[in-house]
Amino acid sequence: MEKDQILTKLEEVINSVMPEIEDVNFTSSITEIYGVNSVSLIRLIVAVESKFDISFTDYELALSSYATFADLAAVIEEKLA
Repeated sequence: MEKDQILTKLEEVINSVMPEIEDVNFTSSITEIYGVNSVSLIRLIVAVESKFDISFTDYELALSSYATFADLAAVIEEKLA
């Protein structure tokens, strides 16, 4: 899957799980700009696993692993490779 396709699908997931986020900027801080916390990240990752048919390990669920949505997209891209 192409990177732009991943970003498009990820944005769809973000919009469905976090409807309060109107404009997704993949390079903005997810905690400072969007107020993402560990609970909302888990909800997002569960939706991502379903949408992309991939699985995250327990170690990959840490909020500290994802400064931006681009970081999450990179992990998705790696899992799909």
